[in-house]
Amino acid sequence: MCGIAGELRFDNQPANLAAVERITQHLTSRGPDACGFNSQGPVALGHRRLKIMDLCEASGQPMIDSALGLSMVFNGAIYNYPELRAELEALGYSFFSGGDTEVLLKGFHAWGEALLPRLNGMFVFAIWQRDVQELFVARDRLGIKPLYFSKTDDRLRFASTLPALLQGGDIAGVLNPVALNHYMSFHAVVPAPDTLIAGIEKLPPGTFMRVDAKGKTSQHRWWQLEFGAREDEQHYSFEDWQERTLSALRQSVSLRQRAAVDVGVLLSGGVDSSLLVGLLREAGAADNLLTFSIGFQDAGGERGDEFKYSDLIANHYQTRHHQLRIQEKEILEQLPAAFRAMSEPMVSHDCIAFYLLSREVSKHCKVVQSGQGADELFAGYHWYPQVDGAQDPVAAYLKAFRDRSYEEYTETMQEQWAQGDFSGEFVRQHFAQPGADAAVDKALRIDSTVMLVDDPVKRVDNMTMAWGLEARVPFLDHNVAELSARIPAKYKLPDGGKYVLKEAARKVIPAEVIDRPKGYFPVPGLKHLQGDTLNWVRELLTDPSQDRGLYNPAMLDKLLNDPEGQLTPLRGSKLWQLAAVNLWLTEQGL
Repeated sequence: MCGIAGELRFDNQPANLAAVERITQHLTSRGPDACGFNSQGPVALGHRRLKIMDLCEASGQPMIDSALGLSMVFNGAIYNYPELRAELEALGYSFFSGGDTEVLLKGFHAWGEALLPRLNGMFVFAIWQRDVQELFVARDRLGIKPLYFSKTDDRLRFASTLPALLQGGDIAGVLNPVALNHYMSFHAVVPAPDTLIAGIEKLPPGTFMRVDAKGKTSQHRWWQLEFGAREDEQHYSFEDWQERTLSALRQSVSLRQRAAVDVGVLLSGGVDSSLLVGLLREAGAADNLLTFSIGFQDAGGERGDEFKYSDLIANHYQTRHHQLRIQEKEILEQLPAAFRAMSEPMVSHDCIAFYLLSREVSKHCKVVQSGQGADELFAGYHWYPQVDGAQDPVAAYLKAFRDRSYEEYTETMQEQWAQGDFSGEFVRQHFAQPGADAAVDKALRIDSTVMLVDDPVKRVDNMTMAWGLEARVPFLDHNVAELSARIPAKYKLPDGGKYVLKEAARKVIPAEVIDRPKGYFPVPGLKHLQGDTLNWVRELLTDPSQDRGLYNPAMLDKLLNDPEGQLTPLRGSKLWQLAAVNLWLTEQGL
């Protein structure tokens, strides 16, 4: 787990190593253990290293193999690298290091882009091919690891985070109106390739990009999530799907234990994280199994913790449990730092929870497992039944999921930012794509390949890496994701969703955490804007120095006068969405 950066020039000039150094140093929290740079004519690469898989200096980056004419930087973890290394050694390759980085480098030399489907892991890597003067960049299937880039007539620059990329200079920091519409519609999700900053893109999940020294660029989607049971699975019973779900998760959890001396779990007390604890115990994690839970001050009559359920699991499995309770004062103190750590502004209340929890976890271990993805893959949200039975599935999805209609968006934003219903059109286009026939499968596909990537997954990556902590997400093993897409919806939707997963989980964990009401990481203080928090938000939005010409004053007054009554369909604060943009732009110096 690391931070990567680079530049490729198209104007026959040497790469700007000073710019790459500035970008790379901004990634220090992602890789606090070491750094490295390399410059070869038109290309320069930078790397910050978090030592997990291989601690030796030979695995340092940028990694260069002069005999093969390749140099690379890599962020992530390849869990099946020992098996791939054995294949490469059988082909005659020799190795000078013991980790997964060199396996990627030599695997690319052996198989080219055909390496990608062989990989089990989370990754973004960039490989410079000296002899053909071409840069190859690839991102993992479900976008667990991020990559941002900026391309002009003269150069391409890339980095693991958007704020780091800004350190290179020559990016104006102008807002992207398409991305702003997505942000305000999808509770801060901006689908790739857009970002909130015009001129900066992100590489879509499951995609590779080729860029040559003259600037010729191409992108190719190398993986897609296909829905529907295979021919040999048509006869499977509900019990068969349970068995296969549990088997796939067991393999995924076990694989993600590799090279982790101390194993931690972010334990909310829900089914997903509790199941990870149970499966880790099955896989042999004993005295070194740590669990971490966080709670907040109650607000608006809503309880700020779920310790009742996380304690139940911690006691049941006798984990080394750590409980963290945060008061409103600390939330306000730490919010600016959390927003500085965000590649793009995020409004989910649990961002600050993950940020503060990661601070605590990083004191005890370097690797933690987290339950992101289960709801999107196994239909855990309330809108899936609505879409499943709808005459107009697109309209049903938008009604249940979108924060505000386009009409309300135009009332919220000043005129220059209301340039079209981009979010509505995005959903319509996605639902029209082949690869998923049933309406509910189309909703699951957009959630698991788009909304998941740029909300829960990005949230965990940004907040954990802010503290040099590697988060592994077993539900997003591609074998688990592909299996879930083949399970018929009738086995997912009952019992409030995730039916097949819950029934499989009964074979591992106590029923009390399965039959409980669905919960989240609750941060009531940001959901129910009151007291000091409301005053802080009011000041942020009414301070003349913070006015960027985004919001209509009439809508701002309406939201400030009734913050409790202006919630999104998913019960988030519309006022907090607006404040989050201002806070993020301020913390990024824009």
